[in-house]
Amino acid sequence: MPAFDFDRPIPRLGTHCAKWDSLAARFGAHAAGALPMWVADMEFAAPPAVTEALRAAVEHGVHGYYGDPSGYIAAIRGWMKRRHGWDVEPGWILTTAGIVNGVNLALQAYCRPGDGVILQQPIYHPFAPSVQANGCHVVGNLLAYEDGRYRMDLDALAKAVDARTRMLILCSPHNPCGRVWTREELTAIAEFCLERGILIVSDEIHHDLVFDGPHTVMASLSPEIAARTVTFTSSSKTFNLAGGHTGNAIISDPELRRLFHRQMERCGMLTGNRFGYLMAEAAYAEGDEWLDALLAYLRANRDMVDRFAAERLKGVRSVKLDATYLAWLDFSGTGMAEPEIVRRFEREAKVICNHGSSFGPGGAGFMRLNFACPRPMLEEALGRIESAFSDLQ
Repeated sequence: MPAFDFDRPIPRLGTHCAKWDSLAARFGAHAAGALPMWVADMEFAAPPAVTEALRAAVEHGVHGYYGDPSGYIAAIRGWMKRRHGWDVEPGWILTTAGIVNGVNLALQAYCRPGDGVILQQPIYHPFAPSVQANGCHVVGNLLAYEDGRYRMDLDALAKAVDARTRMLILCSPHNPCGRVWTREELTAIAEFCLERGILIVSDEIHHDLVFDGPHTVMASLSPEIAARTVTFTSSSKTFNLAGGHTGNAIISDPELRRLFHRQMERCGMLTGNRFGYLMAEAAYAEGDEWLDALLAYLRANRDMVDRFAAERLKGVRSVKLDATYLAWLDFSGTGMAEPEIVRRFEREAKVICNHGSSFGPGGAGFMRLNFACPRPMLEEALGRIESAFSDLQ
């Protein structure tokens, strides 16, 4: 396996980087000198094959519309087969401008104003606003949190749904809780939805970033489940390509695919970002070794955060992550309200994380910390947090 230098710091200030360059505007003047550990992109250079593909495109010098996606489609299919054991037909793949864009298109294609959409909360924060912006309402299904572990509560869900519940947006692996759902859990929620005619929209963007699995593709469980599932994946989280705004809607059912494609036509979205296609193809075709090395590095960072919380922050628990590079820190044992937790992070530690309450019910009292960074940066951030909460020791 080649050596990839994930310890190398790469300055991002002044590069139009949302994670670094928008700190002052978003968090205030006190964010000067802060370490951004919030937005879910990584501090690592993309795989060398991606850089080479972009270099070749830039040197060519002509940047017209993208066409002939056969290599791109083949790279996606090869990746899904190698890494997930999932056979994807070429015609199943539609290209979106990322996952949030895809979820909004799905809401528009399959739901009507007034319909209910299930969110298992706490959950990725753009989903609830997307549901509401499209005239639907959130059917909240709070994940059960017991002994530092999350599980689905289908009994509570059965009481929450009604005849206008049209869709479940599933986060698999789950963000921010870091759960990789078991085959049995996925089968149970799928059968629940099939019995009630509820469409499954499965956000599987973190499916490559798994430490303790295996990850199971929802649509791979059975032909019946596949026929009622729209799967979203992307190279963006896996290979740090979020700026390419390129994702995949993988839909095996012809009618579901027709409706989604029609909505893409309505929005004028049948052509995409040329550079996004090129980056995704290179990453999926040649990124295996880089990802294997990345996972080993991220696992060590995850374990460092877990030890830190257990040994140096009294009353704080780092929820053990099966997947993702987003630590979910539970401050409920400190007795502090979220505003005080946030004040200490942002004003004293100068470490910027996502506030737990932004992920909806069940998130208050948590902080989401992005540990996909060089280890010296993570050590610095943890040291700052320890100092800001030194009175807990």
